[in-house]
Amino acid sequence: MKVKRNTLLLFACLVWSAAGFNILRIGLIAYPAYFTVLNCLLSVLVFVVFQRFIFGGLVKKHTARINSYLEERLFFLKFFDGKAFAIMAVMMTGGIGLRAGGIAPERFIAVFYTGLGASLLVAGLLFGRNYGRAVFAAATIQNK
Repeated sequence: MKVKRNTLLLFACLVWSAAGFNILRIGLIAYPAYFTVLNCLLSVLVFVVFQRFIFGGLVKKHTARINSYLEERLFFLKFFDGKAFAIMAVMMTGGIGLRAGGIAPERFIAVFYTGLGASLLVAGLLFGRNYGRAVFAAATIQNK
């Protein structure tokens, strides 16, 4: 199935927002028993590290890649490249393994998942912002 180039940004928005929301939800469900100022600060630190060093750059990289495509209609899974899908698969497998195997303590799930989930959700929202900008730019060019 082929979609308009800008729609790839919307797909990235939906995928990362859904993943972020789900991980954030898991962290927040575990949080009440571990709610302390230190844990909140640790969650903020996790958020900042992932946003600054991983997801912020990922959003910029994939938005630029999508915008550089010359074709107007592309296969709908081209919103990410193979490396990004591999990263997502490793993160999902690792997260499921940590929880299902009981390897990570509940406090870790609360603190880490809350920061990670919030960062993923923000990355998804940034893709959504970039989609809105692309649609607005296309409409502006079309109206000239």
